[in-house]
Amino acid sequence: MRSVTFFCATVLSLTIVTAVASAQTPSPTAAAPVSSSADKQAISKACSDQANAKGLHGKARKKFRSECKKKGGTPQ
Repeated sequence: MRSVTFFCATVLSLTIVTAVASAQTPSPTAAAPVSSSADKQAISKACSDQANAKGLHGKARKKFRSECKKKGGTPQ
């Protein structure tokens, strides 16, 4: 009976240790770089300037800026 209790305690301990270790491992997608606030503002400004140059207004402007920001503000 004592060996069964010891075995169960060991298995339970290993299970807990494994769960804690795997919870602390970062996921591969978490390594993606996060843009700073200044970078986001620069991208937004660049997209607005491009929309102004194209003379866009209303829904067309909103759609253009959304797609532009997804592409990082690169000229389209």
